[in-house]
Amino acid sequence: MTTTTATRAATRGVLYVHSAPSALCPHVEWAVGGVLGAPVNLDWTPQPAQSGTYRAELSWTGQVGAASSVASALRGWKHLRFEITEEPTAGSEGVRFSSTPDLGVFHAVTGIHGDIMIPEDRLKAAVVKASLGETTLVDEVDRLLGKPWDDELETFRHAGEGAPVRWLHQVV
Repeated sequence: MTTTTATRAATRGVLYVHSAPSALCPHVEWAVGGVLGAPVNLDWTPQPAQSGTYRAELSWTGQVGAASSVASALRGWKHLRFEITEEPTAGSEGVRFSSTPDLGVFHAVTGIHGDIMIPEDRLKAAVVKASLGETTLVDEVDRLLGKPWDDELETFRHAGEGAPVRWLHQVV
């Protein structure tokens, strides 16, 4: 009997920790390192948009699905704002996750140019909700595109312009 080991495709992405209290910073490093399979030491800088918090960026390479695993490891941590992206490969779409304490986690599938791809069934559901008067179609499409998350994170993104970025390659 012959066994084969399936190898997963490699991809890359960027983790943006927009704001984290200082006590949470080492836990973020530990969680991300655990997912990526290598120690992570981020260059934390003060986040001017929120006193007492820090921000960091990490460019990473790893297996397809790593962004989902990082988002799962970080979700639900109070006072943590982050985004993580994963580039598409020949066999997988890209993804984007955004998370805020108030809104929770937003997930979107992204195409080769970074645009958000909304599945047909979610668009149909948005039209139904709007026709029932539960929401407007504009508001529902904005939600499908992650606009509430973008609105909340925009101040934190601009406050981090010019911050250092580190590269991490997953140990395979």
